[in-house]
Amino acid sequence: MLLKNKNDVMKDLLRVTNHKVQVWKKEKIEDEQYQVSFTEVLFKEIGAQIIPQTAKLQRGQVENIVSNTTHKIICRYEAGKDITQDMYIIFRNKKFDINYILNPYFNNEWLELFCQEVIE
Repeated sequence: MLLKNKNDVMKDLLRVTNHKVQVWKKEKIEDEQYQVSFTEVLFKEIGAQIIPQTAKLQRGQVENIVSNTTHKIICRYEAGKDITQDMYIIFRNKKFDINYILNPYFNNEWLELFCQEVIE
């Protein structure tokens, strides 16, 4: 096992958290008539790194071009351990749905959130 010195570990952590992203979730609200509705609530703001992964162009009717782009968002484990797949991320007014969450090598250093950009 290759051991890293303290400076290398700090560089890795600084590399991971070079952007601030907002994590949002949907919260259930029940009114006085017992009707259930959902509202969007800011869950937390964390430091993260955003890496584009893949992109696919699709042509629709009337020559519209739509891009499906996936991203990997890396954050510290302690900052993101309570994030779930039903939440979404907002960064620079762009929305990213979380497809799945990966804890690389199960060493609890950082999480990789694989997301897809939502075009509204």
